[in-house]
Amino acid sequence: MTDDSLAARRTESAGDPAAVRGDMAGKTVVITGGTGGIGLETAAALAGRGARLVLIGRDRARGEAALLRLRRIAPDVSAEVRVADLSRLDGLREIAAALRRDLPRIDVLINNAGGMFARREETADGLERTFALNHMAYVVLSLLLRDTLIASAPARIVNVASEAHRGARLDIDDLQACRRYGGWPVYQRSKLCNILFTRELARRLAGTGVTVNALHPGFVATSFGDNNGGLYGLGIRIAKRFALPLAEGAKTSVLVATDPAFAEASGAYVVRGRITEPSAAARDGVMASRLWDRSLDLAGLAAV
Repeated sequence: MTDDSLAARRTESAGDPAAVRGDMAGKTVVITGGTGGIGLETAAALAGRGARLVLIGRDRARGEAALLRLRRIAPDVSAEVRVADLSRLDGLREIAAALRRDLPRIDVLINNAGGMFARREETADGLERTFALNHMAYVVLSLLLRDTLIASAPARIVNVASEAHRGARLDIDDLQACRRYGGWPVYQRSKLCNILFTRELARRLAGTGVTVNALHPGFVATSFGDNNGGLYGLGIRIAKRFALPLAEGAKTSVLVATDPAFAEASGAYVVRGRITEPSAAARDGVMASRLWDRSLDLAGLAAV
């Protein structure tokens, strides 16, 4: 499908009130990082459209606050919070097992959780923290929920990436940034990983009825980067003064997750509602395959 035809169909559906009100009724949407920031704004938009929401976050209290907000927006919303540490492989396995057990279907998985860290840290699995949260969580959760998504087809996986991927290059032998670490370059590489993973997963899911697309939400005023102190954190806070409001940042996630114009598109990268060509590094099929193999090896997952 061409960009022009997508835009035309998107315009048509936007002009039809029925395409918004209740169009997600009966559909289950799982959102990582769904208790704050863009994830919560995405959930808020979907709550008004009748979706059943499962929000995954790190903090129970923050999750309960998120549910209160959703119920103010849509009193009859079906929503719940699951607490998990998505930077840890055991946490990913546990939440995936619980979702497979408890959810009869998953219509949309939105991989949204992420972060940026000024100093290099390792998780309990020995993985660099940015890589673990921003990339490995997408990989492991998507693959562990793969069978449920296929059984629910047509279904969608939506990966929140970033224009920050431009200019980044991967060193497949140093994915953990052991040789040289910088918070921003490592974040950029993690977003490049998101797009490479999206393209490879889309290729492998072709014909299953499950689509996979990545997107850039825009530079949005979230709590992103607030965990960093010093000049690094100060620079982030100053930059946010020029950022988009949260509701604007959620629009592309909602669009890719729900719009009929994206029902058949897969392996795409979407910016401002339009399929956009990512960087040359993000279109490298050989690197995508190598990253896939290395990621599955690090996660201890069988080849799929």
